[in-house]
Amino acid sequence: MKQWVVLSGKGGTGKTTVAAALAHLAAQELRLVLADADVDAANLELLTAPQVQEAHQFSGARVAAIDASRCTGCGLCAGACRFSAVVCEGGCRVDAIACEGCAACTYVCPAQAIAMVDWPSGEWFRSDTRFGPLFHARLFAGQENSGKLVTQVKQSARLLARQDGADLLLVDGPPGIGCPAIAAMSGADLALMVVEPSVSGVHDLRRILATARHFGVQAAICLNKADINPAQAAAIAGVGAAEGVPVVGLVPFDRAVVEALVQRRPVTEQGPGAAADALRGLWEALRTSMLSA
Repeated sequence: MKQWVVLSGKGGTGKTTVAAALAHLAAQELRLVLADADVDAANLELLTAPQVQEAHQFSGARVAAIDASRCTGCGLCAGACRFSAVVCEGGCRVDAIACEGCAACTYVCPAQAIAMVDWPSGEWFRSDTRFGPLFHARLFAGQENSGKLVTQVKQSARLLARQDGADLLLVDGPPGIGCPAIAAMSGADLALMVVEPSVSGVHDLRRILATARHFGVQAAICLNKADINPAQAAAIAGVGAAEGVPVVGLVPFDRAVVEALVQRRPVTEQGPGAAADALRGLWEALRTSMLSA
């Protein structure tokens, strides 16, 4: 089984558009499992019409909880908390939003009335789509540890892919180079970098390629909206050449992409068109070079 992850150095480059097109094309030939690892702003589901089969709670952190029946109201816990998360007025209570999970209050409580408990940070799902099973998630507003949730989504997808004998695990990764992107990249056979021809695109490409190189993941470049800025497109090709990373896709600007997104479907399902044809070429290039390796 091969594992591909679609990444970008920043948001808004068309990463999910490319991932959805690859899912549509790959599903015509291969047994496919999908994972949307962009848990902070998941949107692959918008283009795949998933039917949720399983829903699970995710707890990315632990917070303090006070057993009122045992609390004596001594206030030692409030004094030990550096984040003002414990309030002792007519009994002590914990503001779970302010609690950082340091557990200092549990050590100073003489009545042993405080325990650390799991705090719900989000949900993850297993769904069915017309392209294959999809694992996706939703991180609640203001919650952290999205890298852990990415790992949960990926591990669940990989387990099913191995159990079902899938040919390809295709991961729509998060933007940037932080913990979520690193978690999405872990164990991948290929990281496809979707980049736009702009000054920031060149900068962000260098960062994400350096991240992939650090973790020993093979990379390739897909240049989206490649024709809108020839000078920066050439600069991106130069970065790829200098890094030894091939540009395997040149997708032109095409209004059909917007039309497909409005209809909530991959642009390759729309039929022939400039962007759709280029994405089919991208799939052929990846299928030939990566699946046979």
